[in-house]
Amino acid sequence: MEQTITAANAMSERWAATCDGTSTVMAGPGAWPLLALLATAATGPGRDELATAVGLDAAAAAGAGAELLALLDDADAVRCALGLWTRRDLDLDPSWSPPAGTRGTLTGEPADDQRRLDAWAAEKTDGLIQEIPTRVTRDTRLVLASALTARTAWADPFDGDTVLSRTTHDLRALVAGTPNGPVTMACVAGVEDIDVHLVQGDQPPGQVLAAAFGTLEGRHPVTNADDLPEGTTGPGVTVWFEEAWSPRASLRLTLPAFTVTASHDLLDLPDVFGLDTVTDQTRGHFPGIGAFPLAIGQAGQNALARFDAEGFEAAAVTSFGMLAGSAPPTETYRARRVAVTFEAPFGFLAVHRPSGLVLTTGWVDRSAAA
Repeated sequence: MEQTITAANAMSERWAATCDGTSTVMAGPGAWPLLALLATAATGPGRDELATAVGLDAAAAAGAGAELLALLDDADAVRCALGLWTRRDLDLDPSWSPPAGTRGTLTGEPADDQRRLDAWAAEKTDGLIQEIPTRVTRDTRLVLASALTARTAWADPFDGDTVLSRTTHDLRALVAGTPNGPVTMACVAGVEDIDVHLVQGDQPPGQVLAAAFGTLEGRHPVTNADDLPEGTTGPGVTVWFEEAWSPRASLRLTLPAFTVTASHDLLDLPDVFGLDTVTDQTRGHFPGIGAFPLAIGQAGQNALARFDAEGFEAAAVTSFGMLAGSAPPTETYRARRVAVTFEAPFGFLAVHRPSGLVLTTGWVDRSAAA
């Protein structure tokens, strides 16, 4: 499983590194298992490109994709679903059997098929995503889709509606030294098995998000909040000492509430997703799916993330369309105080705590902050 998590996070990091500073949210684990399933079924250069994107040998990729879907399905705060729809005239190879909970038939009537697939997306994301990104046409032969939702309440809620703040004794903040300069990260723990890591820095957005991945994986040196020197020590960080009733250090975290949505055309980033050769519609690329020649005609993701005083929720639908307290004591102490303020723009990563899998990655520009 560790190899699967590492490979999935690596693809998510490459995708995050393309962020141009516009508010966005992307769910690598929504796309990665689908690419893994397709890699096993592909042939020729397309198989090699998909395997490179997935980061695993193509022969083992389908098993790893199923393994990741099982992990997501077992997570307390995550809901995951896989859907497969095919035309009646497309006979699937029995050896290619995606673990799809939903299997359906494309009737050839685009409007009817679209309504059913959109209804599936809405049902599987509790209404957060209303449409599947694939637009069904009369030429569509197969649609493979995933739906991913993640929800958690905060262990320590925030005060406020548009500007959120809280003070806790949990100093889960740090400054990381990266080759491109320091970044500040703060972790907001969920009651369930999800943490949201906020990140900011003076670098371009793609570099800031990539630095967050590197920091979580231990590739950059860090100074934790309880070891930061007095003064302004990192982007958005101030440390000072004051007389207090308790010697315990505290962290004041401030940020805007935000909601970001995004629609991604994965074909715009063929190198990230290995979708260059397999979009050539002059021939088939997936003999492992069936004898009928198939090529990728559409690949997209619709995603949403919301962060407010009570908790966090995110959802993504990814699809590939184939054409085919007590009284205070009287003694006082000199106590450490750390304030971390995130002002748009900044980034975020929602992480499945037990496995380290990055579920969603995003960027909040000034227009998205509440």
